[in-house]
Amino acid sequence: MDADMELHPETDDLPLRANTKHILVRHYVLDLTIHFDRNIISGNVVLFLEPIGAGERAGTREVAGAEAGAEAEAAGQRRPDSAGDGVKEHRASKETASSVSWESSSDGEDFTLVLDCCDLSVSKVEEVDITSVLQTDRVTPVSSGSTLADTLMSMPSQSCRVQHQLYSQCSQAPSVQGEGQLRFYTDRWSLQVRKKGVVSASKFPRVLRIFYETRPAGCSVRWTHDQDDRSCLYTAGSPINNRALFPCQEPPVAMSTWQAAVRAPADCVVLMSGQAQALPRQESSTGFSIWSYYVTMPMPASTLALAVGHWQQVTAVPPCGSYSDSAGSMDKSGTGPREGSSDARGDRTTVPEFAFCHSSLENAEPTLPYYTGPSDDGISCCHGDYPCRFTLQQATSQREIPHRVFAPICLLQKAQLVLNLLPQCLATAHSVLGVHPFSRLDVLIVPAGFSSLGMASPHIIFLSQSVLGVSEEDSTMSALLCGSRLCHEIAHSWFGLVIGARDWTEEWISEGFATFLEDVIWAQAQELSTQEAAEQSDLKALLRWRRLSDELRNSQEHLQILRPNLGSTGAVSESGSSTVKYALNPEKTFMQVHYLKGYFLLKFLASEVGEQQFIDFFQVFVKKFHGQLILSQDFLKMVLFTFPDIERKGLTLSSIYADWLDHPGIPTWLRDRSSVWLRGSLLQEVQAEVVKWILPSRSHQEKGRKRKRPETMVNCTKLSPDQMVMLLELLLEEETLDHTTLLHLHKAFSLQRQDAEVRHRWCELVVKHGFSRAYRDVEHFLVHDQALGVYLYGELMVQEDARQQALARRCLTLVREEMDPSARRVVEEMVL
Repeated sequence: MDADMELHPETDDLPLRANTKHILVRHYVLDLTIHFDRNIISGNVVLFLEPIGAGERAGTREVAGAEAGAEAEAAGQRRPDSAGDGVKEHRASKETASSVSWESSSDGEDFTLVLDCCDLSVSKVEEVDITSVLQTDRVTPVSSGSTLADTLMSMPSQSCRVQHQLYSQCSQAPSVQGEGQLRFYTDRWSLQVRKKGVVSASKFPRVLRIFYETRPAGCSVRWTHDQDDRSCLYTAGSPINNRALFPCQEPPVAMSTWQAAVRAPADCVVLMSGQAQALPRQESSTGFSIWSYYVTMPMPASTLALAVGHWQQVTAVPPCGSYSDSAGSMDKSGTGPREGSSDARGDRTTVPEFAFCHSSLENAEPTLPYYTGPSDDGISCCHGDYPCRFTLQQATSQREIPHRVFAPICLLQKAQLVLNLLPQCLATAHSVLGVHPFSRLDVLIVPAGFSSLGMASPHIIFLSQSVLGVSEEDSTMSALLCGSRLCHEIAHSWFGLVIGARDWTEEWISEGFATFLEDVIWAQAQELSTQEAAEQSDLKALLRWRRLSDELRNSQEHLQILRPNLGSTGAVSESGSSTVKYALNPEKTFMQVHYLKGYFLLKFLASEVGEQQFIDFFQVFVKKFHGQLILSQDFLKMVLFTFPDIERKGLTLSSIYADWLDHPGIPTWLRDRSSVWLRGSLLQEVQAEVVKWILPSRSHQEKGRKRKRPETMVNCTKLSPDQMVMLLELLLEEETLDHTTLLHLHKAFSLQRQDAEVRHRWCELVVKHGFSRAYRDVEHFLVHDQALGVYLYGELMVQEDARQQALARRCLTLVREEMDPSARRVVEEMVL
């Protein structure tokens, strides 16, 4: 049975509709305009298509069309369109009639291109006539547009400059005369396109242009305001990925390159996945600027990221002591200001001087480096032909890639922490994992409603403001949280991006690896001794063990499995479509099992083969699999092959599946290992501190509250942030703590100035014990640390305390409009 027939679109399965076994998109050219007045993006995308395998036979419409029709019926939402007529909304009876008309209009023979699409208003699909562009001296003149397109898409990586320019020129070509406009249809999850009389993928047009608009409520794009209350947007990384940003092929196997020209108001900065830092080209007639980006490494469409807003670049030493003055600083020649513009309030957005830039596609060839094949260390790439950084000699020794940090004006000083930490984190990641897969990195401090601490995409990382701390004066308090999170997101460049999961349900391949490597990279970045690194690792492992144990006790068993498709992992239907199991399940959205259980599986393997040997193995694995998509067995088989002793000791692929990936619960090794972490020296310091606070509190409760207590009740020990988290977690296990003890605890450790993880546990203590004097700490946390505060709402409500419930409702009212939609739905279920 095809995966499509098992869909539960509203509860737990995300459909990947594209018929990737028949035809693949090899390159996208996006031409987009940002409209903050309507909260939409308008424009077009040009697709360069290549037929493959099963698509080269007649009658494939029965596969793609029947599957699309079944899904449309399950979704219950139809938006039939016809070329040139725009998008029309119909009542149910008309929708059904249109569906019948669409299914029967081609006599059951026409091939159907199926793209993943959701919440897009498609107005026209047309075939592009590229013959006028490609019949030049640079490409052999032939009469067939299909052959020309095949020649363009198969150009070798040494010709990437020419290929990139030709893609740009082809995207501007006119439509085919006569029957250039194609028939199309959209249902809830897909866009379907046909050309009358074309019965196989091999005869289908190679180049299409799709005109469309996004919809304000589309889940791929988050329209909101930054911390300066200025309009901005960013791609949300939601479960539906980018299908509400542009029609695309979402299955991971559909890897492609892309380029984009993004028009935005001239006072905005456009940040995007792209190999070169873009210099905007001003359009004086519209008041907009055009930012051009491109990538030459094929990647899944889901990895593309976009952010547009009034952000400024963080600089090491603000000129004149003020960031807002920097936009007016002189350029190197001293003849005038850098490019930038101001709004009615006088705030200015700087367009910084870039380390290198990419000229506009219309006017010049991109500044792409030449690639010369394997470097001296003997790397042999196993992926398809593209300009690969792993073959660049200079990339081998490039410890730090060019990097920038962007933030709203009010957070520029605090964001200095990120800029200070980045060089060492990047350099250490290079020493652990080898060549940086991407040539540059931007880091953006996203709006407060961002739903996690960070998200990594090619060339760009989104970071929550929660990693910055409460104020710039307290940056040292937050350096550990910020540094470890940066290392986590940087690690995704290798695991999650340049090496991706072929099946999205195997999230542990990305998140488990990044969690494991964040500790390795951050410990080396701090230049800890071997003993200090081991102690820190043990404490982190214990904290994660406690978190995982709690999650597994309070979640459904089927959501605890790291390989939920089991033996069918990576399987797709005859057309190439599939589903991502449980991707739309709201409970899974906030679970950490794929982070934590995946992390512990890697800890287990490291304990079997030796930690340093295991870390060294990562570079070997990256060299072999970079640029590819993998399944769990690809990694595990290479581990067993590289370290044959562990297999001789009885560790097999089947036993790892059984213990770690295919079943819920906690593996035996992990239960046993936790007893080792309980004996750690850092934990013993915490336990000694716990006694200092518990005994006076119990004594006070026994003797009554009338007795006056001394102000300096406890001589506290200085603890690290991780130790502080553990201290508060252990105090949370106490049934009662008197309010005087909580007050002294707050003062002794300056809890309002600690990092977000510590303040989260403090808020839990406040709520549990009804410590009303600190309710403002809880309110501040729920408003400013939304990435961590979701379940704190539930704790406020479960206490059945009227004042706490009123606090929860008040905070929800304050932040509802800026909250991530998924988080808002969960919180509203708790509170309302």
